[in-house]
Amino acid sequence: MHSYTRAESRERGRLFRKGLHQSIGDNLDPKVTARMHEIDAIAAERGARELAALLRQQETARDTVATAKAAVRASKWGPDRSAAKDALRDAEKHLRRAESAYHRAKNS
Repeated sequence: MHSYTRAESRERGRLFRKGLHQSIGDNLDPKVTARMHEIDAIAAERGARELAALLRQQETARDTVATAKAAVRASKWGPDRSAAKDALRDAEKHLRRAESAYHRAKNS
């Protein structure tokens, strides 16, 4: 996964156009391709860190859901149980958001 900043995207586009014009004239500057590869490497590293952070967030959300399920099972009938079920629903929503964010990032 690559995660480009706006400045990197602009520079990469500018370098791509510059390389295209140079390749038409068979005079491609190796500095252009080297800089594009540098930008790609930086973006790939940033993307890997973001993906790892999303995975940690997903694991934390799974632990929260497990804790909430245990609280529901251990609670008495009445207001305690309904509060525990509300907490479980919120934890499951958070887990779904974390999972979808991870899968979107992984597949992009």
